[in-house]
Amino acid sequence: FNFNSKRVVSCKASNGKQNDADHTSFLNRFDRRDILLGLGGSLYGATSLVRDPFALAVVPIEPELSSCGESTVDTGKTCMNVPCCPPKLKDSKIIDFEPLLGRKIRYRPAAHLVDCNYLYKFELAMERMKALPVDDPRNFMQQANIHCAYCNGAYSQVGFPDQKLEVHYSWLFFPFHRMYLYFFERILGKLIDDPDFAMPFWNWDSPCGMTMPQIYLDPYSPLYDENRNLEHQPDVLVNLNDGKPFLKPKKTDDFYELTKREQIKSNLYVMYQQMVRSAKTASCFHGAAYLGGCESETDIGCTPEPRGGTIENGAHIAVHKFVGAKNPPYNEDMGNFYSAGRDPLFYAHHGNVDRMWNIWKTLQGKKRRDFDEDVWLNSSFLFYDENANMVRVKVRDCLDSKTLGYDYQSVDIPWLRSKPTPRRSRPGVGRGQDQGQDVLARRKSKYLRRFPIVLDKVPVRIEILRPKKPINKKKDDKEEVLVLQNIQLDRNDSVQFDVAINDDEDDDNTCKPEDAEFVGSFSNLPHGDNCHSEAMLSTNLYLPLSEALEDLKIPSEDRFIVVTLVPKEGEVSIGNIKIDYVC
Repeated sequence: FNFNSKRVVSCKASNGKQNDADHTSFLNRFDRRDILLGLGGSLYGATSLVRDPFALAVVPIEPELSSCGESTVDTGKTCMNVPCCPPKLKDSKIIDFEPLLGRKIRYRPAAHLVDCNYLYKFELAMERMKALPVDDPRNFMQQANIHCAYCNGAYSQVGFPDQKLEVHYSWLFFPFHRMYLYFFERILGKLIDDPDFAMPFWNWDSPCGMTMPQIYLDPYSPLYDENRNLEHQPDVLVNLNDGKPFLKPKKTDDFYELTKREQIKSNLYVMYQQMVRSAKTASCFHGAAYLGGCESETDIGCTPEPRGGTIENGAHIAVHKFVGAKNPPYNEDMGNFYSAGRDPLFYAHHGNVDRMWNIWKTLQGKKRRDFDEDVWLNSSFLFYDENANMVRVKVRDCLDSKTLGYDYQSVDIPWLRSKPTPRRSRPGVGRGQDQGQDVLARRKSKYLRRFPIVLDKVPVRIEILRPKKPINKKKDDKEEVLVLQNIQLDRNDSVQFDVAINDDEDDDNTCKPEDAEFVGSFSNLPHGDNCHSEAMLSTNLYLPLSEALEDLKIPSEDRFIVVTLVPKEGEVSIGNIKIDYVC
């Protein structure tokens, strides 16, 4: 992905909820420069570098319509400007959003389950949308440009003309895309005179939906897009961990089916990791706080690298990479933010992303609830509705899909039954069984590493001391977190490495998402912005350990945990690794 990085800001000002142990917001306690959420990771971090806790105002994000300019696409070597702004308003009126009341709930179907009658209506609606005048804001390309404008720097923020707006890699990701699809769907329904029409979703989290849906593959259909990776056509399965296709062997004997089952199994464990194991709070699932305004990049709390939640940084990006064409340097259409909306498959993909938001709030855990910060709830976006009226929508308007009049077809969720299991055949290092001084000395010398660690080709193991568990707070409010600090890499490089704990040191096969030892991944997609920022990226990674420690039966009395870093792609250096407790 290539996108224009934005400056963002965190605020230390009090909102009266610092002492609420169950409150999920990190707004008052964490600086965004300390936060990175990896694939399967979590969102934690703290800093003491606060000059003045009231120096920055808590301001919701809002696009400045009058400032809309060309979006920027940057590969690190060249810059490309793309016109993505919406048509000018016929008048100056902007309508505040109100849900349509008194209508029955419409159910979005799984794309691989639709019948011929549904497909006919869907193709007719899409054909008519593409046939609208080019200056009609409901035209398909104008709708695609909405994503481009909000994701590649076309808008500045209201009140902060020097600050660009970006809806990815923050807590704005789910609300923006929900309402983007909502109005797109209403326009389709208007064009076929069916207000109850519902778009399909790509059910990529279920075995039957892990290939590109067939309805989007007919070259003569308005649902087709020529800018896709032709090597990833069915029956190639999507890889939800990193977007790279699984190796597909020949269909001989039982080897193919066995391999296919292994591919499906891996995807289901990835989904469990991103939805259950590593997404226990709103901050984990939605991503980091993103507030309006920032005087300069040197201000405390400002950073050009916001980070998103588990699904956004995980399966969401993996599917984008899987579909996008192999057209360096831009990888259109799905492989780049500015062009992703030009592929009709984009809307089915994000339908399933939106479905994950609905599912997440039904999972067990008292902290699986949305933020209640006004600064989040009052952030807003602008869309054109089915009557070509511009509508202002706030985050608080879109928290419940049923209030908006839609839900999703009920399908099986097999990844809920895909809890990882330990793969160790013997007690692992760090379990506390070896207590002799000679053994401890031997372990320390074997896993002693000097920082920074350069990770490029071979796995690295290092023993990390666990701090004493705090005793002044409730047990349920404490999360043991693995912290990788000062991760240095070239922002234009594609980088990924996996992280495991107490993995079997004598096993040459590194652990996978189905193993309880696997705790997450770090991933960077090329998003160079040499026109506006330095090429090197420095960031941190926070991975929750509590459930992994429980699955591996590692007692709190164990003093050490052995961390294994497994490089998958690119080169990266890590400045320090530690374990901390975060509420």
